[in-house]
Amino acid sequence: MAFLPYDPSVETHVHRQRLPHWRQWGTTYFVTTRLADSIPTHLADEWRRKRDEWLLAHHVTDPAMLTEEDRDEYHREFTAKFHDLLDAGHGECILANPNCAEKLIQRLLAGQGTAYQLDAWCIMPNHIHALVEPAENVPLGEIIRHWKGGSSHDINQLLQRRASLWQREPFDHIVRSEAQLEHFRRYIENNPQKAGLKTGFVVGHGSESKSTHGL
Repeated sequence: MAFLPYDPSVETHVHRQRLPHWRQWGTTYFVTTRLADSIPTHLADEWRRKRDEWLLAHHVTDPAMLTEEDRDEYHREFTAKFHDLLDAGHGECILANPNCAEKLIQRLLAGQGTAYQLDAWCIMPNHIHALVEPAENVPLGEIIRHWKGGSSHDINQLLQRRASLWQREPFDHIVRSEAQLEHFRRYIENNPQKAGLKTGFVVGHGSESKSTHGL
């Protein structure tokens, strides 16, 4: 896909829930969304408390307001730790089930080439990562809602149950450079190995699965 990095001179919309969400038309996003039981509440609360204290000590409320040096430290201390918590394999990990993973893949690929362009993506046992470029005038939030809402319906139907499948708020980050794009691509591709997985994941690029293991 054609890559356009974040442009600080172009209008940006920022909204915040528990995490900040920056939006700029024409850019690529690194998205992580996780299952509702993927991180135990007490661990998530502890991570959030330490993050907020660290930001307060640096006199900001949003990591994007940090200097480049402080932002690198923030990502080492908190973004990396957040992903380590995911990779620990908490929760039921139903996406390791090949039938559940296939339902999610179908939803991921449903808008490929029309509503958005997918780059690298990975389905882990309790979360997913994707690089995605929304089509013109298609909000990222709408794309993620289709992924989560559609797969939740399909997987619950498959498993014959009713459950809140996904954590409400995703993590998303506007990719700021070609170097960062390559970093995220490598991270996504290597995430199963980093988590020590030999089965129960799918790694893909665009509409193709580059590799499947145990699915």
